[in-house]
Amino acid sequence: MANLYKISLWVLFVFCSSAFTATGTLIDYSVITSSDSKVQRFYPNPATQFIHFQFDPSIDKTYSLEIFNFIGRKMNSQRITSSKMTIYFDDNYFRGLYIFQLKDRSGRIIESGKFQVSR
Repeated sequence: MANLYKISLWVLFVFCSSAFTATGTLIDYSVITSSDSKVQRFYPNPATQFIHFQFDPSIDKTYSLEIFNFIGRKMNSQRITSSKMTIYFDDNYFRGLYIFQLKDRSGRIIESGKFQVSR
């Protein structure tokens, strides 16, 4: 039982410390992107009333951005019309974790991520 307790503490330590740098500052994963990423940035995270998305300027205009709540209900779907988009939250957006998916015309997921709403 003592070994299980030690392992649990170790896993908790590793999990909690992975979001911090060596200086102890929190890493904002919403702004870390790879060079081939279509979604360059989304902010603020956690969001309260809206969330901004910035896309690669060469993004295909046939792509759409879909947002799902944590249990899989589609909350929003919008076609990409420019390199910046703002999604405003209505009363159906409750506190919790949300998933976004960038999809092409055929419905294939190009990119996905998550953000938090705190109301």
